Amino acid sequence: MQQPDLAGFAAPASSIHRLFFALWPGDELRQGIGEATSQLLQQHDAGGRRIGPHRYHLTLQFLGDYAELPPSLVEQARAAAASVKLAPFELVIDRAGSFRNRSIPWWLGCETRPEGLRQLWDSLGVALARAGVRVRSDKALVPHVTILRDARQPLPVTPIPPLDWPVDSFVLIHSELGARNAYTEVGRWPLR
Repeated sequence: MQQPDLAGFAAPASSIHRLFFALWPGDELRQGIGEATSQLLQQHDAGGRRIGPHRYHLTLQFLGDYAELPPSLVEQARAAAASVKLAPFELVIDRAGSFRNRSIPWWLGCETRPEGLRQLWDSLGVALARAGVRVRSDKALVPHVTILRDARQPLPVTPIPPLDWPVDSFVLIHSELGARNAYTEVGRWPLR
């Protein structure tokens, strides 16, 4: 796999650089997530800030926020990801809800967590630990795609029409928060 040039990560000092592994939906699924979000927003007086479809993802392992992205961390994370060997799996997004924190984020998630997702989360966490990469994720996987931030009210767990997600790869994302608010794919690893 050709590696991106890390020199492109230079940014103003006011930016925050976030690094995380994620499942990255294809265009068709992004459209389905967007349509489900629109339906929820028509049914509920949510307020808040809708997440753009280009930012939809399901976080696997969060590696942290940095004033400047450490190139050595990126290389260690890439090496760890390359060691993960698992089969593709199916994920079904069929629920919406919210977390109870200050920003009241709304999410789409799954009632049944597939075994393949648990194996990927576990295997990637072990590989990162072996590579000396500190993971800053929660101690348990809560699979979700954030669709809205700063809602006026929580959303009770609500069934939605199922969205099939054939998972055949995972990615490492560099998220630049600040002036650019950009996501850059730093690496992608197939599941076979």
